[in-house]
Amino acid sequence: QVQLVESGGGSVQAGDSLSLSCTASGRSFGSYSMGWFRQAPGKEREFVAGMFWMTSRPYYADFVKGRFILSKDDTANTFTLQMHSLEPADTAVYYCALDGNRRTQYFAVPAKYEYWGQGTQVTVSS
Repeated sequence: QVQLVESGGGSVQAGDSLSLSCTASGRSFGSYSMGWFRQAPGKEREFVAGMFWMTSRPYYADFVKGRFILSKDDTANTFTLQMHSLEPADTAVYYCALDGNRRTQYFAVPAKYEYWGQGTQVTVSS
């Protein structure tokens, strides 16, 4: 059984940084695409960043604007999102997700992801 556990959320001021981690058990990250998504109250869940399993190429949403950096540690089966220059608009629950299929292209849509973590709250105050 696949389990994803996020950590690292919290409350910060605008301009601060946070690092979110996602650790998987039951399946190796290295063979499946991963994604970070977020959902603010009253809004749809949206793509933030992700990594394609075949190339380890990272993908970012336009609103990231170079502020976030995605990395993975295959040995620790951990996927980390470093977030810098945080803005109040970044306030949301952040989820990591695993695509349970070895697709030949990367998808940045929640429907393609089979496994989800419980989410971690990020709150950015102005």
